[in-house]
Amino acid sequence: MTSFWTGELVRLRGVEPEDWADFMRFDEHSGHQRTVDALHPPRSAEGYRAWAKEAATAGPDGDAFRLAIEAVSTGELVGTLNTHETDARAGRFAYGIAIGAAHHRKGYASEAAVLLMRFMFAERRYHKCEAQVYAYNEASLALHRRLGFVEEGRLRDYEFLAGRYCDVIMMGILADEFAARHSLGEW
Repeated sequence: MTSFWTGELVRLRGVEPEDWADFMRFDEHSGHQRTVDALHPPRSAEGYRAWAKEAATAGPDGDAFRLAIEAVSTGELVGTLNTHETDARAGRFAYGIAIGAAHHRKGYASEAAVLLMRFMFAERRYHKCEAQVYAYNEASLALHRRLGFVEEGRLRDYEFLAGRYCDVIMMGILADEFAARHSLGEW
């Protein structure tokens, strides 16, 4: 039997202290920072080491957690994803995903998102997954549409980046929509 957390392309795992250098390298790409969050001031290597060490020892906060995305073929760290805004009573959670610029368009984000949602829907009994995507991030919008997400709304002039305001697209997928497209897995 293989691990639930391993697909054909990626393995989801906990963040390790030695991942700090990869995260530092990911953040060197300003355009990438803006697609997943915002442009941040440079941080020292020691700052990345401390962050990775803290992330490596942090346990989940309920169903909110962060995982590293590792390429199965090379064992290389290619990105990260996390769950947040988990509401078990209402049955919904949000997630974010970031893939290092050198690893874009290789299928890593898609497979990692499917593994994560399969866990949240089939093992944690959530009903809906939500994602917020910057309106200018065509690659992320296309990814989420391919996964089966639908646009549920637009927050106008919601974020300020690169000297201007941008819209945020609210996207969502329900557990039954996900299961019809991707299945909830097998024993």
